[in-house]
Amino acid sequence: MADQTVKVLLVEDNPLHMKLVERLIDSEPQLQCSVDPAANLADGLARLAAGGIDLVLLDLVLPDSQELETLFRVRAAAPDTPVVILTAMDDLKLAANAVEAGASDFLVKSNLNAVALGRAIRYSLARARARTAEWDSPMFRLAQQQFLKAAQIMELDDNIRQRLLFPQRTQVVSFPFFRDDRSQVETVFGYRVQHVLTMGPTKGGVRYHEDVDLGEVAALATWMTWKCALMNLPFGGAKGGVRVDPTGLSRHELQRLTRRYTTEIIDMIGPDKDIPAPDMGTNEQVMAWMMDTYSQQAGYSVPTVVTGKPVVLGGSLGRREATGRGLVYMIEAAARHSGLELQGAPAVVQGYGNVGSYTAKFLEEAGAKIVAVSDVSAGLYNPKGLPVQALMDYVAEHRVLKGYPEADAITNAELLETKCDVLALAALQNQVTAENADRVDCKILAEGANGPTTLEADEILNEKGTMIVPDVLGNAGGVTVSYFEWVQGTQNLTWKLEEINGRLREIMLSAFERTVARAARDGLDMRTAALVEGVQRVTDAKLLRGLFP
Repeated sequence: MADQTVKVLLVEDNPLHMKLVERLIDSEPQLQCSVDPAANLADGLARLAAGGIDLVLLDLVLPDSQELETLFRVRAAAPDTPVVILTAMDDLKLAANAVEAGASDFLVKSNLNAVALGRAIRYSLARARARTAEWDSPMFRLAQQQFLKAAQIMELDDNIRQRLLFPQRTQVVSFPFFRDDRSQVETVFGYRVQHVLTMGPTKGGVRYHEDVDLGEVAALATWMTWKCALMNLPFGGAKGGVRVDPTGLSRHELQRLTRRYTTEIIDMIGPDKDIPAPDMGTNEQVMAWMMDTYSQQAGYSVPTVVTGKPVVLGGSLGRREATGRGLVYMIEAAARHSGLELQGAPAVVQGYGNVGSYTAKFLEEAGAKIVAVSDVSAGLYNPKGLPVQALMDYVAEHRVLKGYPEADAITNAELLETKCDVLALAALQNQVTAENADRVDCKILAEGANGPTTLEADEILNEKGTMIVPDVLGNAGGVTVSYFEWVQGTQNLTWKLEEINGRLREIMLSAFERTVARAARDGLDMRTAALVEGVQRVTDAKLLRGLFP
């Protein structure tokens, strides 16, 4: 239910051209834009001053400003906002000069079409983000703040603190892939980040999402380090991503994208170096394509280069549902610890993708009553309870929850503030903040997503007595069963589902008990206690290995 609309300011004095641009933007399926038109520069500058504009489409010849002076005034008003020039055929030299002066691109009005306009908008936004916002990510700032808080409490040596603040290896790539009509070649940004190499091979998922950037991937890699250390897994943290909306790609386009991305990062990954896995926007099929691409380069099959792949290709039973299952193991443990009876307890699940849907399924099996769920399309509420299998069947057919008939529609804000015993966050980051934390009314807040709760919100919730199951603990089921898959692959073993689930429960409950014990002993909240546990294990390993040379 997040708003992904791009806000475009169109500064154009010709009403025919203005209507044409608006119509072309509306007809481009890869864009979700709202257009704010202005017929002169003064109105355009006023709209820029009001804020909220993502991109400017600018005619340089206006009633109140001419040629490059127009661009300079827009750039002065909004220096970080990309500008695409709309030009006539006889002004091509002026448009080229404008690009040299800082505009992102130019388009000839007489040749305008939806594809060209859409590409200019998307590429300009991507380039602007690559220049200004790669490291400056809210998620990365949150990950660093959490680490620094833990480091201060545990009086971490400053040399170690500085070393763990940023990832050890980072690769940023831009690469092309063909669209299905073969007339378009899309260029996208991709990333692979390895936070710490001290603990063994690095491990982490690959995310396909239109908001992926270097900071987000670095944050996820950092959290993966603490998560693996907390679970006592022999991995450092890694993460990968491609800035693309996978829902707008056909299966063939997704395959071409995946194979090219794998080729671009192929020197970083390997069964003994860095093992990718599925994440948001990717799945078993994507992992199969990654494994096959790597194997083609190696000359033989290398199933252990990825985890989360189909069982027939060496994947593990239980991997698909592992994150949701592990989160419910932690909710059950938190309920026992706090004296909450799960039988009949009202529960809310934000996010209904892989993690959220299985969380709802296993919560229902544990006796909880699912009263509200949501995905990007809609929120649903029924105080009598929602049938989880019916919801899963509906999503399988319609892809999203929107339109499900036997529930009331609610907003994202309303869902987060629904009174319940268990609130499971399985969507995106920064959902519970200082602005809404005092209205969150639950006894257990369990994080299946990464970074859904800010530090300020943590303090408010802890003061209210809410028990938080932090992300590094709550969503560790996925990487734990990925570890099982890697072990089975490297040793040519096959474990039964009951054995996998039993091992998963044992490992996660051990981590929960250590975290609770640390929190009680040192007077810490659950998140800080979990981070201290993870950071301490990485610190011990670094000190034992020493510094080369």
